[in-house]
Amino acid sequence: MNLYWIKTNWLIKKWFSEYFWDIPNTNNSVYLTFDDGPTPEITPWVLEVLKQNDIKATFFCIGNNIKKHPEIVQQIISDGHRIGNHTLDHVKGWQTETEKYIENITLCETIIEQQLANDTGFKPHTESKIFRPPYGKITAKQSEKVLGLGYKIIMWDVLTIDYDKNITPSQCLKNATQKVNSGSIIVFHDSIKAFENLEYTLPKAITIWKEKGFNFDVID
Repeated sequence: MNLYWIKTNWLIKKWFSEYFWDIPNTNNSVYLTFDDGPTPEITPWVLEVLKQNDIKATFFCIGNNIKKHPEIVQQIISDGHRIGNHTLDHVKGWQTETEKYIENITLCETIIEQQLANDTGFKPHTESKIFRPPYGKITAKQSEKVLGLGYKIIMWDVLTIDYDKNITPSQCLKNATQKVNSGSIIVFHDSIKAFENLEYTLPKAITIWKEKGFNFDVID
């Protein structure tokens, strides 16, 4: 399965229909997501860009990064964004025993819940928790276990490939904007290796999306 297409193929969505690849809606909404943070050199910049444009997004955070930078997570929460689980230390499902993989997710969730509880406006999750597998790689057995724990597995409809040093910032911008539709889940990374492409792409992409009439929402 090729998970690195810019636009996720409809057949992939059909084969793996238990995952969320997009979120159909009647509001012309799209869903910005940021993986691998929080990163002190990057995430505050992302939050400022989002604030300037009155946009809410979803951050799939690595548990160990949350532990290192809890103040950034508190800023994410207080700004009205959504936190999702991206495992404790970015483990690759295809290379990890299922029991250890689930333990890694559970440890991350405990850290997330602690951060949510520290926020004065904390409200318990009323719906399924959200999880994105690092690299988009998760086995059928792992998936069954994760779903059984009450998670929604969030994949993507549009992959910007901002993390790839072999693509130019202008190509990243095309990746982020050319194939977006209402309901698209769009993946960026608030990581150091992605920042050159992210810094160029995100503000310009927001302008283009707004010109096309898209709204922005968090994933619940």
